[in-house]
Amino acid sequence: MTQPGTPRTGLGPGGGEPYARHVPVLFEVAIDLLAVRRGGTYVDCTIGLGGHAEGIVRRLGPAGRLIGFDRDPEALALARERLDRVRQELGGEAPQATLIGEAFSSVARHVAPGAADGLLADFGVSSLQFDEARRGFSFQADGPLDMRMDTRTGPTADQVVNEASERELADLIYEYGEERRSRTVARAIVRGRPVTSTEQLARIVASAVPPMKHLHPATRTFQALRIYVNRELDEIRALFEAAPQLLKPSGRLVTISFHSLEDRIAKDSLQDGARRGIWKILTRKPLTADAAEIKRNPRSRSAKLRAAERQ
Repeated sequence: MTQPGTPRTGLGPGGGEPYARHVPVLFEVAIDLLAVRRGGTYVDCTIGLGGHAEGIVRRLGPAGRLIGFDRDPEALALARERLDRVRQELGGEAPQATLIGEAFSSVARHVAPGAADGLLADFGVSSLQFDEARRGFSFQADGPLDMRMDTRTGPTADQVVNEASERELADLIYEYGEERRSRTVARAIVRGRPVTSTEQLARIVASAVPPMKHLHPATRTFQALRIYVNRELDEIRALFEAAPQLLKPSGRLVTISFHSLEDRIAKDSLQDGARRGIWKILTRKPLTADAAEIKRNPRSRSAKLRAAERQ
């Protein structure tokens, strides 16, 4: 979601808190395509550290409303602090902001049918999650094998890695990580049990996968475990299923994906909806970060933005 970047300018995020070191990927184009209007109701389905949400709030005016979702309690607390400061700065121009500590698959329980002027979802893992070794998302720093976005519930990556059968591990690494050597990786993991840390897991996977020029050998396995633990693809499918009912006519849906599995769901869902007269697709091809953003923020390299308008 939010990524390392430059200090605030214009509508961009800022401040002196931890989130001030981050800017959201494809910020300007995402906000522009969302077509935020004063007095509207907008839903940030993956509020993260509040970067995109700040851009929305600054455009809404006092009659507007932002509804934000995040199942990560730490991220939600930081987003709330950030938006409280922005709303204090705006004073009488501040819109209403409601933050909900749930996964975005629950959006239809909190947003009335036809109530939203726009929905935004940035499917990437937040910098807060990646950069904190104790969260267990990254192989670049040693930490416990957790990987849960919502640390209050659900199985950890540790449980999956140490309790799943070799066949189950191979299947999930292949399906969610698109790792062609999934069986070799699974076999190495089972032989290396108990696996108790991200560093140990990365080392085991690297011993089973030949070195790659631009990719750490453990990248696909870590992606697979994260997606599996957090049921990320099911969450995305649920959002695309709910979005048409929640948006007003001419309401906008903007999504940002970071790997092919996410983007495939977005592409297929929008194209299917366009054929059925639900969506007018606004991005013939996915929009990507330019060279300047990639240089400033290497994590934006894989981001793909798609947008559509409710018919």
